Amino acid sequence: MEKTYSVVFYSKPVVDSVKKMKDLLKSKIEWYNSCNSEAHITICEFKIEESQLDSIKQKLIKICDTFTPSQVYLDHFGSYENAGAFFIAPNEESKNNLKPIMKKIHETLKSLQLKKSDDPHMSIGRRLTPENLKIAFELFTTIALQFECNEIVLREFDPKVKQFFVIDAIPFGSNPEPEFVQGSLF
Repeated sequence: MEKTYSVVFYSKPVVDSVKKMKDLLKSKIEWYNSCNSEAHITICEFKIEESQLDSIKQKLIKICDTFTPSQVYLDHFGSYENAGAFFIAPNEESKNNLKPIMKKIHETLKSLQLKKSDDPHMSIGRRLTPENLKIAFELFTTIALQFECNEIVLREFDPKVKQFFVIDAIPFGSNPEPEFVQGSLF
């Protein structure tokens, strides 16, 4: 049976902090898209047959072995007005650490039809009206969260509750792949 999965950066302490923000926004504007989803930074989403999951996990384990942990600092808010998205964004250095990991995971899973995220961000709300986006920016003016990015998380979508749930965490191995150097015989 075909199921929907996502690969994300995830940190439980950050999830708890962002939940409070989501709940506060919900108290002001009522229900909205993403109000019940746990905080995460999406890398990609895809649909596959459940029987393919182990081979996908093996590919992710292999590529994650080459990644080195780093601190991620989330230090400002932003929005994608065309999508009505309000989010927490990482600082430039963190963004520069996350983007190559995201790109390598996209390349690793290129045989799948991926919904890719190329801009690391942690959504608080999606599909907000312009009025509700304004309320979000008024409610939240400063942010300072951080976490150690030392793994990726694989999540499965549950169509009954319309939420993703963590099914596996894949740690970074700090074993960078050796660069291939063309040698000469003479």
